[in-house]
Amino acid sequence: MGTGAPDELRALSALAFGELRLGVGGIASLHGAIADRAFRGAGPARATHDAIAGGVYAAVGAGTVAGRLAADGALALRGPSGRAVSRTPRGAGLIAVLTGLRGDALAREASALHEPMSVRVDGRPVAVERAALAASFPSASERVVLFAHGLFESEHAWGGVFGDALASELGWTPMALRYNSGLHISENGRELDALLAALVGAWPVPVARIALVGHSMGGLVARSAAHHGARAESGWTPLVSDVVSLGTPHLGAPLAQAIHVASAALAEVPETRPLAGLLRRRSSGIRDLRGGSLVDADWAGNDPDALRAAARSEVPLLPGATHTFVSATVTRRAGHPVGRLVGDGLVLSASAEARRLGFDVELLHVGAAHNLALLRHPAVLALLRERLA
Repeated sequence: MGTGAPDELRALSALAFGELRLGVGGIASLHGAIADRAFRGAGPARATHDAIAGGVYAAVGAGTVAGRLAADGALALRGPSGRAVSRTPRGAGLIAVLTGLRGDALAREASALHEPMSVRVDGRPVAVERAALAASFPSASERVVLFAHGLFESEHAWGGVFGDALASELGWTPMALRYNSGLHISENGRELDALLAALVGAWPVPVARIALVGHSMGGLVARSAAHHGARAESGWTPLVSDVVSLGTPHLGAPLAQAIHVASAALAEVPETRPLAGLLRRRSSGIRDLRGGSLVDADWAGNDPDALRAAARSEVPLLPGATHTFVSATVTRRAGHPVGRLVGDGLVLSASAEARRLGFDVELLHVGAAHNLALLRHPAVLALLRERLA
């Protein structure tokens, strides 16, 4: 990990200049589409316009390339020393946003900004080996609670509030997960299945009970992992006693649905197609939030930009575990018209509770709270104390 810092800094620099160059190209495409309509039939004027505009955009594009090379050369001179950006809360937050937006592309490009899913302690990944786990968790108990963050978040989003309380009061060992939220939810679910299987095998003491707590997308990743694990008969799934989803869009998130529709509409008009292209660069993770997709069948071999693309396969809950779905509204009453319309600001109560799926789950509504407040809300802590006592 000694070369982590300059690699991540250089990757951040390359990403920034790459996006800048793509932005210039997008503006050029938008400009060209508008010019096609404005200069229709005006041959000489169009030729003059194209020559000037083409020269300007080419110069700006060349400038971004030169800037990228200069920045990369300067960062390369830093050498292999330094601290990785992703190990600090601010750096982890920045990378979490970037991976949320473009994490699937970063993974394909083998960017230093893409990190494999891992359990983190003080920002550092913990090796799934008995000695490393014993050193990182000196008070390891037979009961383990795993916290999975949401889109654009890192493990620092939890603030340690729930984990510290459950450890000191009930003797649970909290573990905070970090993953690339730009990947497909099913890909992260499969990776979490493998990680939990390895953790149970290498844990310093025999594991007797596991609880999964997921915020927003994290709740979907936990459900996907449980589905993968149950089908593969992974050894960790029978140990799961509780799965708690906090503000999780089991039926999809309105914003992701709106972006999907907007990108399809913008693609129908030549002048707005570049804007549609920008929206369609969103990550696979964001796309999956449109319907709360949990399995590969929802996206493999399908056109992700089709307006009526299939959104979600029905996936059962993990047998033998108690599932609790927590919803929130910005209003005190769940039935208030405003609360029904906006939910917690990101997820509607109907999606967080998923009543129409007919699941046998426990439900909790938190009033006068937004989605991010659920990460540290006293009502959620009281629920976890009750469930895990």
